[in-house]
Amino acid sequence: MKHVVVYRSLPAAVLAFLHEHCSVNVVDVGHGLQPLLQALPSAHGMIGNKLRISAEILDAARLLETAATISAGFDDFDVPDLTRRGITLTNTPDEVTDTTADLVFGLMLACARRIPELADSTRRGQWTGSSGAAEFGVDVHHKTLGIVGLGRIGGAVARRAALGFGMDILYANRSRNPDAEQRYGAQWRTLPQLLSQADFVVLLVPLSPATERMIGAAELGLMKSSAILINCGRGQVLDDVFAREPLSPDSPLLQLPNVVAVPHIGSATRETREAMAMRAARNLVDALNGRFSSTCVNPNALDAHAPSLRREN
Repeated sequence: MKHVVVYRSLPAAVLAFLHEHCSVNVVDVGHGLQPLLQALPSAHGMIGNKLRISAEILDAARLLETAATISAGFDDFDVPDLTRRGITLTNTPDEVTDTTADLVFGLMLACARRIPELADSTRRGQWTGSSGAAEFGVDVHHKTLGIVGLGRIGGAVARRAALGFGMDILYANRSRNPDAEQRYGAQWRTLPQLLSQADFVVLLVPLSPATERMIGAAELGLMKSSAILINCGRGQVLDDVFAREPLSPDSPLLQLPNVVAVPHIGSATRETREAMAMRAARNLVDALNGRFSSTCVNPNALDAHAPSLRREN
């Protein structure tokens, strides 16, 4: 039986699933790496999230075959290093799609209708009469939405925008998205064109050298003065915003009434987090049994070190 190390708390049902298929060691990394480093030498697999998996950790994992991250992103892993070591990595991209798209629309509506700002003023007893120009927001319906990064989540946002709110969809992407063009009337634009034409701009690109600080002062200057920018990609995509998490309490962003700042809650619903954990566990068990799907981030590790293993598309 393969041995796995769990380095984040898992729902009871997910942990029970792992126990059915593997021997399991749950370690607490809340007070340092030593318990993990002691557990890894006998591990064939590891599962968790929110921990930078360093070369030191991988050096301790001499038998490691696969790692399963409970997240869509895999910034915590040096994927080329994993591949060189013959260690596969799986993630959970599909489970976060609709929940994150819901958040995008929540933020869009919150900003457009100034909901946090006006809710706060109401709580302070400043609602004294009928709403007038001082409380006006802007409509979302039938406006132009620009999506930067039209992948899974971007497509889910486009569906909500076009079919639910009658919005015109523009998108900037490395490649064209014929499906979104056909289904939602999405129109491809260069990034400068999108920024200058959209009433709402949503950033949904992954963090990479090409996307880090892709939106700065020059790009903001291209936008309409009335436009609203929503960043639901990594913080570093937007210059000098949320470069580190948690956000410092003295951040000047928190002093701006026209900024809605929330924690990293793209997937933060009970249903989605449980689904992500179960998918990661299934990914792990499947990988340890030589079965891989599109959730395998680095299939080259299979080609280089275990060509006989079966990959499923």
